[in-house]
Amino acid sequence: MTDATTDQGIPAPEGAADVIDTNYEIGQDNVDGSIGSFGFDIHNPVFAISAVAIVAFVFYTLALPEQAAAAFSSMFSFTTKNFDWFLIGAADLVVIFTLLLIISPFGRVRLGGVDAKPDYSYTGWFAMLFAAGMGIGLMFYGVSEPLTHFSTSFGETSIGDNGLRSDWAPLGAATGDEPGSVRLGMAATIYHWGLHPWAIYATVALALALFTFNKGLPLTIRSAFYPLLGERIWGWPGHAIDIIAVFATLFGLATSLGFGATQANAGLNELFGVPIGKTTEVVLITVITLIALVSVVRGLDGGVKILSELNMGLAGLLALFTLIVGPTAFLFAFFWDSLKAYVEYLPALSNPFGREDVNYSQGWTAFYWAWWISWSPFVGMFIARVSRGRTVREFIICVLLIPSMVCVIWMSIFGGTAIHQVLADGFTGAQDAGLPLQLFKMLGELPLASITSFIGIVLVIVFFVTSSDSGSLVIDTITAGGKIDAPMPQRVFWCVFEGAVAIALLIGGGLAALQSMVISTGLLFTVILLLMCYCIFRGLQSEREKMK
Repeated sequence: MTDATTDQGIPAPEGAADVIDTNYEIGQDNVDGSIGSFGFDIHNPVFAISAVAIVAFVFYTLALPEQAAAAFSSMFSFTTKNFDWFLIGAADLVVIFTLLLIISPFGRVRLGGVDAKPDYSYTGWFAMLFAAGMGIGLMFYGVSEPLTHFSTSFGETSIGDNGLRSDWAPLGAATGDEPGSVRLGMAATIYHWGLHPWAIYATVALALALFTFNKGLPLTIRSAFYPLLGERIWGWPGHAIDIIAVFATLFGLATSLGFGATQANAGLNELFGVPIGKTTEVVLITVITLIALVSVVRGLDGGVKILSELNMGLAGLLALFTLIVGPTAFLFAFFWDSLKAYVEYLPALSNPFGREDVNYSQGWTAFYWAWWISWSPFVGMFIARVSRGRTVREFIICVLLIPSMVCVIWMSIFGGTAIHQVLADGFTGAQDAGLPLQLFKMLGELPLASITSFIGIVLVIVFFVTSSDSGSLVIDTITAGGKIDAPMPQRVFWCVFEGAVAIALLIGGGLAALQSMVISTGLLFTVILLLMCYCIFRGLQSEREKMK
């Protein structure tokens, strides 16, 4: 198995490692050949079922829009209302699991074998895992979510006809209490962007890195389940796991691509008067897809790595500029107070049962966790690919704790600046604007607004390019049976396919359907995520024995 793995571009373990003895060879179920000058090497049946099912979904959504809208709306409502406790509880368990790994003896296990060396520097590693994992979300929600939760917390709670809370405030709100509303609003925001999402990513990434670089199995989701399924992972149980991962990845990416286009469109309208509408958004998605194609062709080191480092540099400069020209002293105090509020409110916010704040816990938290989980196959696999040579302890600290702190800093700077504009300056332009425009309205009150807003637009676009690029690499790897050196046209196909799905549904008004599919596939993958924790434990046990 080790030789076959090496042949497909995955390095064999260096030093002691518990390589799994299996007769399966990477690509043995694949169908390869060429159509003209375009080669292909695809897994049978994962590629075919995934592609056909996604095309059928798009066709149904566009052909019967009213029927599809009703069906998907019911699906969305059913999932968030009936399984919010499961999504919230599962995320809690994953956080506890990853934190325990840091302090456990398993933390000494090295991904890739005891003698493995890291493939990337800390700078390149951090840039790639962060840009692929959450950068675009921070641009979209960095201003809007703190403002939203602050506003709803400050307002009064209300009860609907069904006897449930009809307001959107987290927990019991802080009606009329300005400082209390700020603290609760920031705690509710950080809860969605801190430990929980990064623990989800870290779990999937650790499972894939461990079973690929230490156990010698293909870089695909099914490999993580060898302790549970054994050789059956090469059959239909494994096919089903990989197909769900493809669905989750593509639906999550396409939904985000649609939302990102609306934000970039809003920024271009604010700066240059570019018309807001589907035509502009289609053009933006097309441009993003074309840039992603160039990056895909250049490969991991020449594409994603360079773009990620560029983007993180620009994002850091924008945050530093906002900190310096904004209410600097206020923001430093705001950061520490927000962090303390997060710790204080975390037990109540993460409680999966008996919640009175149903709109917040179901409409915000349950949706977010399903969305993060739907992104976890592609983000996790991408992080796994660039994390060889790290110890488990180093990996968890750098994938869980450090990005969580960066998110707190980002939300404190941008959300804090927007909140300060409301409280100290009486400026409600950002608060009153539509979600895609709030970042640009906030920047508009600071010096050099045209320049910083333009940088914001560039960041939105390039973050989406890195997400689309890395997502294409991951979907291609899964649908190629774990091969990371499959023919280039396959990566191009998936990159174009993502953009085409987003454009088709944007034109047909089907982005709400995509959100419903994100929730549904996220719910399915939550079960897979929890089982992964057990498989990781079993895999690390055997690695520890090899180290003795």
